[in-house]
Amino acid sequence: MLNPNWLGRLAAYHPDRPALWFRNTWLTYGELYLRARKAAGALRALGVAKGDRVGLIAWNHPAYLDLLFAGPLLGHILTPFNHRLSLPELQALHAYTEPKVLFYGEGFQEVARALDPKALPLEALLEGEEAPEEVRVDLEDPALLLFTGGTTGLPKGALLPYRQLLVNAVQTAFSWGLSREDRYILATPMFHAALNALATPLLYLGSQVVVEERFHAEEYLELVRLHRPTLLFLVPTMYQMLLEAQAFAETDLSSVRFAISGGAPCPAPVREAFRERGVRFKQGYGLTECGVNCFTFELEEAERYPESVGRPMPHLWARLVREDGKEAGVGEAGELWLSGSVVMKGYFRRPEENEKVFVWDGERLWLRTGDLAHRDEGGRFYIVGRRKEMFISGGENVYPVEVERALYDHPAVKEAAVVGVPDPRWGEVGAAFVVLREPLAAEALRAFLKARLAGYKVPKHLIFLEELPKTGPGKVQKEALKRLWEEQHGQA
Repeated sequence: MLNPNWLGRLAAYHPDRPALWFRNTWLTYGELYLRARKAAGALRALGVAKGDRVGLIAWNHPAYLDLLFAGPLLGHILTPFNHRLSLPELQALHAYTEPKVLFYGEGFQEVARALDPKALPLEALLEGEEAPEEVRVDLEDPALLLFTGGTTGLPKGALLPYRQLLVNAVQTAFSWGLSREDRYILATPMFHAALNALATPLLYLGSQVVVEERFHAEEYLELVRLHRPTLLFLVPTMYQMLLEAQAFAETDLSSVRFAISGGAPCPAPVREAFRERGVRFKQGYGLTECGVNCFTFELEEAERYPESVGRPMPHLWARLVREDGKEAGVGEAGELWLSGSVVMKGYFRRPEENEKVFVWDGERLWLRTGDLAHRDEGGRFYIVGRRKEMFISGGENVYPVEVERALYDHPAVKEAAVVGVPDPRWGEVGAAFVVLREPLAAEALRAFLKARLAGYKVPKHLIFLEELPKTGPGKVQKEALKRLWEEQHGQA
């Protein structure tokens, strides 16, 4: 059986090897495990037992890993909160998950005490006696409770078991060609998928992770200069911010083996700008409920098919299902269903939601992702958008991602998002919300799109904004854009 407490083994194998860098200090594997044992001891003294949720609200910090690696020794469930949410939103999530104890980082005392008057600072995690090394969990016990994107309504809490984290770490390391010599800067929010996207796979190998407390493009580039990372893993917005940073042109990127973009399709101009600096690119795909890394690609093939996310990981099965329940053919869009050992246990206290996303088919349990995709003759998958985001204009299906890619091809477009809005003639039409780098007339942009897209795909409405609303992980909040449209034009 796989060992949920694998950090303990690594601490015995190479206790003095650097593991985690934070605030100008390296923590070794031995020190990282000692922190986990102290955290487990502190939680036990607070009455935390197996199955209890332990809340955390903080910027990126080693405490996320302290609590994650303490889990096998106590059995609690790490429940990180999105610090970018409003107090009412956080109160709703706190009431939903009922953490036994809540910890907070610098700058979050006020909001944490508003959620729980007994909330404790992160320093309290290291004040306890070391817990015994006895493993108190099995592979099906939940290690993490991560909230889904939640662009509308109360986010759901996905329960991620140790089985999922371990298999994801192993097959990510194997399929992405990671090694013990790799190093990466963790800059995406640790309250979301950053923990199991690349940090735990690299730590599983004995590699090194550099933690950036809060993402700033100039600081990130300075960390690149200091630590010479071999991998980059960011969302498209972050890559765009690096391009715009003053230091980008002078930063030596020669140590980078490849960059991975996740969270949303990375615009072609961004990929090209990094390629000109010698950085090779892969497009990633994953979701909180599965993986989080679901597909893989050889680097050379990824460069030949830059819009594809590749093929399913070795221990993951994928199928595309049409609206009528039949399998989608080559080049035909269908909902992406996934099955395998990296699928979540289910949503916390949401049995009705579990019934919506889980489907038994023969002997296999499938997760309905809600994402639409198609595959080519070579078995490569392409994500075309969320099922709920697709709209029908004059009887034709329109996939916003396809339109957004065309928008990003224009050099004046910095960011773009497309949603379907009501139209008396066509039923629905596209509304494109665009952030520009430089002045551009709407008609000039529309003419640009007409040369690249079928007429029904060209957005009828072009709305220019200073910025697009985003969730904590950097995804565009399309529901907020729809509300903006309704406020300005009235609801259908």
